[in-house]
Amino acid sequence: MGRSIHQLTEKESCHDRLYQRRRSSVVVSLPGLDVSPGDLFVSNGAADLLNDSNFADTKKSKWPFSRRSTSKGKPQTCTVSDIEKYLSTAQIQDWRNLELQRYKDYSLAEFLQDQSSQVSASSDPQGFKRQETIWELFTSECVYFMDQLMVLKEVFSATLTNLQVTNCLTDIDSWRLFANLNELCLVSSGFLNSLLRVIKNMLEITEGGSPTLLDLLGKAFQESICHCLQTYCLNYSTALLYLDSLKPREDFGTYVKWCERSKQCRRLHLRDLLVAPLQRLTRYPLLLRNIAKRCQKEDEARGLELIAEQVDKSICDLEGKVKWLDNYQKVKQLRDALVWLPVWERDKRAFIPENLKHLLKAVTLDNLISHRSLLHEGKLVLTENAKLIDVYMFLFDEFLLITKMKRNKKRSIGPEQNPLKNLELDQMLKEGCTFTVLDQPISLDRLQLRNIDQLNASSSGLPHSFIVMHQNRYQQCIGAFILQAASEAVKRVWMSKIEGAVTALLKQDSQQARVKSSSLWLESSQI
Repeated sequence: MGRSIHQLTEKESCHDRLYQRRRSSVVVSLPGLDVSPGDLFVSNGAADLLNDSNFADTKKSKWPFSRRSTSKGKPQTCTVSDIEKYLSTAQIQDWRNLELQRYKDYSLAEFLQDQSSQVSASSDPQGFKRQETIWELFTSECVYFMDQLMVLKEVFSATLTNLQVTNCLTDIDSWRLFANLNELCLVSSGFLNSLLRVIKNMLEITEGGSPTLLDLLGKAFQESICHCLQTYCLNYSTALLYLDSLKPREDFGTYVKWCERSKQCRRLHLRDLLVAPLQRLTRYPLLLRNIAKRCQKEDEARGLELIAEQVDKSICDLEGKVKWLDNYQKVKQLRDALVWLPVWERDKRAFIPENLKHLLKAVTLDNLISHRSLLHEGKLVLTENAKLIDVYMFLFDEFLLITKMKRNKKRSIGPEQNPLKNLELDQMLKEGCTFTVLDQPISLDRLQLRNIDQLNASSSGLPHSFIVMHQNRYQQCIGAFILQAASEAVKRVWMSKIEGAVTALLKQDSQQARVKSSSLWLESSQI
């Protein structure tokens, strides 16, 4: 009896644990899987870890199982000849809106004549000039929509989609190239049709009922135009990098060349068309202010100026996001390329027996740069033990890193070229270059900068040089680095950037001192 009660209690406990496990887990149950529905549990923490890890960026599936294949034999692969065969019979859909196509190249006078309007330049000169600025906004939007957006959509994007339906170029990510292109087309088309109705209503070509110009522009730019253009522009740099990575592929090159030969492209290349939305966004404030200058009513002019200011603010906000995203991606790449030497390799005087080194195992330094802003970077020459060595210096918002560069021999581009000369950081990281940190990070509130004037530089044989001194909390100099730039201009830029970063950090500390955190901490000079 006691045994059966014990077994029952144990059974209930097991049932409770299973119930709690089901409550706190994601139950994966998909058709066609090599597991029974409900048998596979992935905890929330594990799912988050998978999503946040570097594995999320790879092309491999996140799931530890594979879907049952529904096709027999090997997967079909598409060759260049298959792509050429399909493209030889492919046709581009005609997207032209006859009304917009006709008005696109019209002047305002030609439009009024076509519509048999009584309005003319002689009857109301000021009003006619105002209408011309509105007409410029309309016709330039027509060119942007008909000759750029729709060419991208119907010539490039639609052709790629049709090729992928035939199992060609299936690994090409359309979003990475074109982002929210379809949304841009819909927004621009809707804006054009509404603006045309407003123009006709203002010129008394049609009866009333459409919104006023100010209402239309305010609603369009607040609710749709700026928002969708920001989304596209944030992906633009990624699209260019992705396009460059695809260029060596013969199959992708065949597709791009066929599209660019199309008469709709007007001899423009894919790269030229991809930049069009960015250029359009930066032109809107000028067009809006031209209309505002010609407005006779003060409240309408002020309203248009406010809309232009809002677009300016959207552009500034976009620039900040682009800089943040660029910094984030660059720092993420750099984090894996930085090498932090243990103390016994960094300082030869520190003798640590092999059996004790595990006690001094370096703590991971991933968080040291993960949340920092990279302000400036570049190649300099360091004087070390009467020798000149190439270094790469990184100026972050709180500290300075001086590193030695080491290239990946497997990816070397040949001894006849200097791979580090005129090579940007992105390319260096792509080539497999690593950066070994010398000494330790120099906190900007412990950094002293000294210029070496031309007289001393000439006498010591160190032109375009300056000194970076590292001080401890007691203002003792614990490190000095003589750095030589390629020119006096480069030296001035470096000194200006460092001084600016030091000033900004000290100002920030005076307003709100940095405090110790469990995850991230730099010792303050105020201690």
